[in-house]
Amino acid sequence: MAKVQFYGTGRRKNAIARVFVTPGGGDLLVNDRPLDEYFGRQTLEVLIRQPLDITGMLGRFDVRAKVIGGGVSGQAGAVRLGIARALVQADPNLRPVLKKAGFLTRDPRMKERRKYGLKKARRAPQFSKR
Repeated sequence: MAKVQFYGTGRRKNAIARVFVTPGGGDLLVNDRPLDEYFGRQTLEVLIRQPLDITGMLGRFDVRAKVIGGGVSGQAGAVRLGIARALVQADPNLRPVLKKAGFLTRDPRMKERRKYGLKKARRAPQFSKR
């Protein structure tokens, strides 16, 4: 028998998350480790659980995510977007709820590239008149 699973890709800054959502008991695994063990910060765990909380699906789906790149905050945002997209794939009726909460919108903010003649993206070398 084929196992039913739903997929969503999430991106935030330089982090990319591949998220698989399957009907189950509510296990959340990130890179084959429990959520609290991988992220450590309570705020990031709450951030990741938001799409499941708002739709009332917290104990009804198992979430398995593979995350690469970026830092912990960017990875948490990527996982959240991936979960939201996978939930919409599982039940299209959840789309308006998730859209209204802003969980289906990809955050476009990225690190700005460094320009030549400058020390950082916008930081100019120190200027002295003499």
